[in-house]
Amino acid sequence: MFLSAGGYHHHIGLNTWAGHGAPRPAPGSTGLYHLAILLPDRPALAAVVRRLMDHGITLDGASDHGVSEAVYLRDPDGNGVELYCDRPAGDWPRAPDGSLVMYTRPLDVQDLLTAS
Repeated sequence: MFLSAGGYHHHIGLNTWAGHGAPRPAPGSTGLYHLAILLPDRPALAAVVRRLMDHGITLDGASDHGVSEAVYLRDPDGNGVELYCDRPAGDWPRAPDGSLVMYTRPLDVQDLLTAS
């Protein structure tokens, strides 16, 4: 798998293949759970999600974590991929004592798409 940005053919190459006919790791075993890619802002995340949907890529899920918004999908080899953006720190949910209050709630993908 090659990762690229800005029109360059590739910046990073990853080998996620154990070999022809190799079995996938058992669920719950050690290994890569997923790769997370931080995007610079909500409009950038929305643009990527729109492009994925335009190409028929199915999302596995979408979550609002209070401090960030994330979508989850699988690469062609079945590896988990998280694409996310952080909210501005001033918008993070906080308890009365100032500590962060993170959560996992469904993300309104249609609302996200209005940011692109």
